[in-house]
Amino acid sequence: MTERGAVPQMRTPLCDLLGIEYPILSAGFGGAGAELVSAVSNAGAFGVLGASGDDPDYIRAEAERTRTLSDRPFGFNLIIAQSDEEGFCAYVGAMIAAAASASATAAVLFWGDPAPYVEPAHEAGVKLLIQVGSVEEAEAAAEAGVDAVIAQGVEAGGHVRGTTSIWELLPAAVARVAPLPVLASGGIGDGAGLARALRLGAAGVSLGTRFVASDEANVHKDYKRRIVAATATDTVYTPDLYDAWWPGAPPRTLRNKTYK
Repeated sequence: MTERGAVPQMRTPLCDLLGIEYPILSAGFGGAGAELVSAVSNAGAFGVLGASGDDPDYIRAEAERTRTLSDRPFGFNLIIAQSDEEGFCAYVGAMIAAAASASATAAVLFWGDPAPYVEPAHEAGVKLLIQVGSVEEAEAAAEAGVDAVIAQGVEAGGHVRGTTSIWELLPAAVARVAPLPVLASGGIGDGAGLARALRLGAAGVSLGTRFVASDEANVHKDYKRRIVAATATDTVYTPDLYDAWWPGAPPRTLRNKTYK
């Protein structure tokens, strides 16, 4: 761990793992397509395609389109909350194979057990990362053989697995799974947040909302404007307000007329 007050090194084991210059991932949210992913990767970080809910043909086509825009490493995101459903493991395996065929570097999983996918990913030449919300999940993922874990704090936007602050979860996870790389996610949107995470032992950060407002994100312009104008106090954590199709997955969103 870097001494308090010291300037952290930007080159971390995550950079070596993924073949990137800067230890920054753009999260694979809905709207993270080839334009955003290639822009992030071309800048020296690691772009991640939003692929959950799509089919293997789509992810193959989008990964191939990304490859036409960038020759740098990139990945794709899959939510595995349905991993107990019949046929879902085969679906994830097909998605990994499709992305690997277009030279994707890594798969980033979320909300489930990564164990069934470690071997298929590694056989396809794909690194496997998973976003977790607790130290216990981080330990289980490490034991399963993933290549890195992303610790998500309760400050995160979108669906939130974490229940504690990232600044509590991050050092605890680092202490328990070292030397496995741990990334920080949730409430980080600038260089100061990146530096703080690195000082606490993170190998990098995964940023979602920070990239939602970018020109390249396929997100409505009015929403982008709201994000840019908002502060942290404009967000709300809602355990069961937006749980259609995905109960038990509380999100953090911008306050709007559906929330009083």
